[in-house]
Amino acid sequence: MTHSGRCTKLEKANSKKFANGSLQKTNGIQKIFYDGYWIRYYEPPQESFSAKKQLLDALTRRTFHHTEPGINTPGDRLDQVREAYNKETDPQRKRVNAAMLAGSLFNRATDIFTAIVDLEERGIGITEDDDLMKQCENCLTEALSLCGNVKHYSGEEGVDELWGEPVKVFTMSIADYYLSRYRKIALAMKEIDQIGEIINLTICTLPWFAGSYSLIQDFLEVAKSESEVLRSDPDYLRIWPEFVADGEKILNFQPNFPNNASTLLEQHIKRGSNLLCAGKNLINWIANVRVPMPVSTKQYLDKCAKYRQDTREFL
Repeated sequence: MTHSGRCTKLEKANSKKFANGSLQKTNGIQKIFYDGYWIRYYEPPQESFSAKKQLLDALTRRTFHHTEPGINTPGDRLDQVREAYNKETDPQRKRVNAAMLAGSLFNRATDIFTAIVDLEERGIGITEDDDLMKQCENCLTEALSLCGNVKHYSGEEGVDELWGEPVKVFTMSIADYYLSRYRKIALAMKEIDQIGEIINLTICTLPWFAGSYSLIQDFLEVAKSESEVLRSDPDYLRIWPEFVADGEKILNFQPNFPNNASTLLEQHIKRGSNLLCAGKNLINWIANVRVPMPVSTKQYLDKCAKYRQDTREFL
């Protein structure tokens, strides 16, 4: 088994006998199998409003951490934020207003759920049909409908999958939610591997980038580990520094410029170096959000295809 939990070629043949959701220990770490990947398994907490509230809080913080600044609008300002959104007519500004409204709706849902947990802890039972529960669900659902207006903090595509997570927590059991996350992590790992393969094909095989292959391979493995490990896991203290350091090695990599290289060749090599760093950044983002970023990935793969085509002129 590889460091990340991805099946090797020999194991891929054997992995066919495993069904999604299969569990086994690898090097003392419990793993769960999904779509060709063995992913760190974490026992879900016992089902309760309090546990759901803690999970909802964590996911809300995570969502704002990975999205553009300025949209973490307090829930108690929802009416003002909605009014500003309704009044705005400029399309670009209205997009930002929509993102702020989504943020305020998420925070309002968290506020309501906090009140529900407080009532439960005081012995006041709340049913699924209670008006507070319906208000919370409506806020999350409306926020989800607006999430297409929210961008990743890099300015790239919005990560819609992130906005759906709190809704899942509210509508699913905690155990079922955990299983749904493993599926998303497996898809993220698959996308990381896809990007890595294209980087190797496009950049690492070129003489100007000799030595970059091992850097990419190391980063791919630790990126997949980063995508599966919880921050509360003691291994995070080892994985995160390795993840950052391996990424910095790629950003600091210097290509080999041939003696008497033409200006056009130098420009082409610099373009390849930029493409290498862009690939590292994309892998970094996917590993952190732990969901695929298909639009950004397609755009990057298209750039790589164009670079491979242009490279033929220099070989």
